[in-house]
Amino acid sequence: MRNFKTTICALLIAAAAAGMFAGLDFLLYPCTFIRNDLHTVCGETFDDIYVGTSHGKINIDPEAAQEVNGRRGHNLCVGGEYSVDVYYMIRLLIELGRKPSRVIYEISPSYFSLEKEEGNNYLLFYHEFPLSRAKLEYFCDAVIKCNFRTMLFPWYEYSLSYELSNMKNTVRKKLQKDYGIEDFRTKTQEYHESGFVARYPVESSGFSFNGIRAFHRDEVRQEHMEYLEKLIDLCRAQDIEFAAVITPVPADTLRQFSEEYEDANEYFGEFFKEKEAVCVNFNDREYYKYASHRLEDYTDLDGHMNEDAAREFTKNLARILEGV
Repeated sequence: MRNFKTTICALLIAAAAAGMFAGLDFLLYPCTFIRNDLHTVCGETFDDIYVGTSHGKINIDPEAAQEVNGRRGHNLCVGGEYSVDVYYMIRLLIELGRKPSRVIYEISPSYFSLEKEEGNNYLLFYHEFPLSRAKLEYFCDAVIKCNFRTMLFPWYEYSLSYELSNMKNTVRKKLQKDYGIEDFRTKTQEYHESGFVARYPVESSGFSFNGIRAFHRDEVRQEHMEYLEKLIDLCRAQDIEFAAVITPVPADTLRQFSEEYEDANEYFGEFFKEKEAVCVNFNDREYYKYASHRLEDYTDLDGHMNEDAAREFTKNLARILEGV
């Protein structure tokens, strides 16, 4: 009897703790644009799904592509998105019956030689997954590896002052299932319903190479490449077209890191050739002329374009992919 009571007490304590954690998550975890993105792609089926990093988020406008090819697309890219995140997002769409016709993966070479960062980056996508087999396997393969505080207190990586000041609006949006985009506009950029983030033009005189992460072949992390391979294999098994794209960077950056970019071009060129997968690399000789590398078309030296340049680049990307 004593053991039974102890078990009941333990279960009640665990349930109370879980309820408390869930309540704090509801109150404090902010409504991100990733919430909007995953809500959109889980509720509609798109011809094209764009995945990748901030270069894809800011440089690829699905609406501009649609003007060229007539295909409806959504941009699921975001800074901090690694191949494991991409793999499970596509798994989720397949599971929900929202399988796209094509997946276009924006490849940022340096990401493949970096370890996935600790903190809310681990939960950025997982947090917005609906209950599903993909979410369970995603947790077991990736999320469980992160700091325990990230799993139990997903809001702790965000500024508490920000969370508290926005709590009323956060709760309202969640209760009303509000996925409006007005909260995501800043002085430098705006989020579009297509998932595209449009950067406003800036003066290039203040640009710096500080913070640019260069690709190093000997630092490539095998787990990132494994999930990229698994994604390509998954697409083939599901009859989903796959294409990779490496977005352009300013000519100044290519000169500054010429060896690193040449190495990245060779490494990923060989990889996609072996996988018999399409890769359009706008920093390599074949496609260099189809994108602007002028500094005035960018908002930094890392390769994030302003809105007008991104739209023109996207149209060229769409034309090339339709001809590949």
